[in-house]
Amino acid sequence: MSLFSRSPPAPPTLTEVVDVPAPVDPVAAPQLSDDELRKLILADIQHQVDQMLEVRLREALAPALTRLTDALLRETRGELASTLRDIVARAVAQEMSRHRDR
Repeated sequence: MSLFSRSPPAPPTLTEVVDVPAPVDPVAAPQLSDDELRKLILADIQHQVDQMLEVRLREALAPALTRLTDALLRETRGELASTLRDIVARAVAQEMSRHRDR
């Protein structure tokens, strides 16, 4: 049987019964004091501001962090290459010295 000749799987069926809460009657809802309402509104606004600030900061910082990461990688590679050249030069010098002393 070919991979392309198979029929797609059957869609799942809903077997779980979900209770949907009844709509809240505004008349039966508890009345909030002005202070409680201010606190709820302030908490909602603070939550929205926090989310928006996080999104904006991520958008603003992403390019800067990418540039910094690239610069750090270039610098690290340069330092590593320099260190490896020094190590190889010392090893070669030691081997040359050993061969001359023989």
